[in-house]
Formats: sequence, C-alpha cells, structure tokens
Amino acid sequence: MNRPLLFLDVDGPLNPYAAKPERRPDGYTTLRVPRNDAHQDDRGLSSRRRPLRVWLNPQHGRILLQLGFELCWATTWMHDANRWIAPVLGLPELPFVDFGDALLQERPDGVHWKTGPLVDYAGGRPFAWVDDEQGELDQAYVTAHHQGPGLLHHINPRAGLREHDFHTLADFARSVGTSRTAG
Repeated sequence: MNRPLLFLDVDGPLNPYAAKPERRPDGYTTLRVPRNDAHQDDRGLSSRRRPLRVWLNPQHGRILLQLGFELCWATTWMHDANRWIAPVLGLPELPFVDFGDALLQERPDGVHWKTGPLVDYAGGRPFAWVDDEQGELDQAYVTAHHQGPGLLHHINPRAGLREHDFHTLADFARSVGTSRTAG
C-alpha cells in the first residue's frame, strides 16, 4: 500500500528565511549555496552575487522520515534540493515535482502556481503540503480538483517547521492510513 505524499517546500518550512537575519535559530546550521547567476553593476561590470544563505536543522530529516509519508520536493529548488538540502538533513535522494512552464507563473484566479501541478502529481493519492505561501484559494482548488484527502499546512517562514507541525503531519498520515485500511 502506498503511503501518502508529503510535498516539501524548502524556503519557509525547512529554511526559515524570514527569521531575524542576524540570529540563526537554535538547532540550525548555515549552508552557503553559490549562485550561478552573474549580474552587472551600474558600470556594466559583471560579477558573481554573494552565496545564498540557507538555515537548515539537521534533525528535521530524521523526523520527516518517521512521519509515515513518501517525501517529495515541491520547491523551486527542484532537483537541486537533492544536491544541497537533502545531505544536510540526512535525507535520501527524493523525487521532485518538475513545475515546467508553471514555475513562478502567477495565475489569474489567485491560486498559487504550485497548486495545480501538485494536485496533478498526486493523481488522487492523499497528500500533505507544507509551504509558507498557500492559502484559502489553494485549499478550495484542492477540494474541487483532488479525489483524495489533501492537507495544506501553512508554515511561518520566520519559524520554519516546529514540533506542533510535525504532530499535525503525523496525525494526518495516521488518519489517512486508518481510513484507507478500514473498510
């Protein structure tokens, strides 16, 4: 039997990027990810930008693996999450949602650009999605277009995933497992 999917966003849930920039949260480590893009200054000189600062809690990987989900990246990092994020968290290489042409494209109906591709990827399987950007319109879209249970769990980007978030996710995975085996 397939476990429910857990769609993981990186920036917000795993990397509390909105925390006070001068104070790394307790239990987190700092990762510096080089940016491949060059930019030009006002004089037309090309230079590399500073590396991206990412805060990750190495304990989160172990906790995520014990929740009862099949983990899947749902982030603009896409395959790069396996290169940069997974090793710090102690996660194996995970599948990722390839957002293709939907990547960062605003929708006229106000639904987040990730929502449709995530529902399509799930294909009716129960899923939870942790992100700092989804809202009521996304929940309405999931309810209308997804055949199985779907939990959209908003994460505060100043705090990242916390103990109560892990409890909520574990409860959802258990409830979906119970409802799928009963009957």
